[in-house]
Amino acid sequence: MLAKFKRISILSMLLFTSLICQGQTDEVLGKWKTIDDETGEAKSVVEIYKSGENVHGKIIKLYVPEGENQDPLCGECPRDDERYNIKVIGMEIMRGLRKDGREYSGGTVLKPDDGKVYKCKIWREGNDLKVRGYWGVFYRTQTWIKYN
Repeated sequence: MLAKFKRISILSMLLFTSLICQGQTDEVLGKWKTIDDETGEAKSVVEIYKSGENVHGKIIKLYVPEGENQDPLCGECPRDDERYNIKVIGMEIMRGLRKDGREYSGGTVLKPDDGKVYKCKIWREGNDLKVRGYWGVFYRTQTWIKYN
């Protein structure tokens, strides 16, 4: 009887641990409104999703002033990048982020309006998502808000 109880306890702990780890991944998944850290204006909506062990993000909506192209091409993307001259909406801008403690790192983020690719990490702070892009020792951090 005691051995059966121990097996059930161990299985319960494994299931609980698995659910906790999945919940931590789910914290960054979903749709996020990107906010420009210089102007404070909404720029886009990015959907963050898991593929295999990695987390990626793609643009699903742009906030473009009326009269401008509502679905532009990424003409600023590097010419040797497969994202060069393709539509920004639907474009994967975050790639290869992996869980590292309470954050996701080791991936890259593309800034389509200037075509630069930066090393990247993301993490949650309360209801917000923090997105940090690195260029050498320099970095900028944006705060993205949950999009419903």
